[in-house]
Amino acid sequence: MPFSKDSDQVGMRKALEEAYKSYNEGGIPIGAVLLQSNGTILGTGHNERIQKSSATLHGEISALENAGRLKPEVYRDCTMYTTLSMCTGAILLYKIPRLVIGENVNFMGSEELLKSNDVDIIVLDDEECKSLMKRFIAEKPQDWNEDIGEV
Repeated sequence: MPFSKDSDQVGMRKALEEAYKSYNEGGIPIGAVLLQSNGTILGTGHNERIQKSSATLHGEISALENAGRLKPEVYRDCTMYTTLSMCTGAILLYKIPRLVIGENVNFMGSEELLKSNDVDIIVLDDEECKSLMKRFIAEKPQDWNEDIGEV
């Protein structure tokens, strides 16, 4: 797929904007973007579990919802950008071949499972992503624990 560092920076910058949007709404600051290899942004979203009292609206699910119904071949020509390592199920279900993660220090999803299913994973280790999530976890540990299924 013809993705470059420039397109990865564009995708991650937009995902980070979505994360800040969620944080400013009182939600969990995780943003996501579905970007086609031609540079077209198909969908953006952010974690809305708190804002909409939703059990499922994680950032990547929100981005997929906002992209709308797409043909299987479209997903296979995309990269999912997410500020935090979390979106295993959606990536596998839609066979999205590439995932760019802002950070996986505050939380690591099932990256090994994704890799074992031939998903190309790039972790940017982005300081802004790490800082925003760390701040949120310190401010609202109960909301964070709920989001990741911890008691």
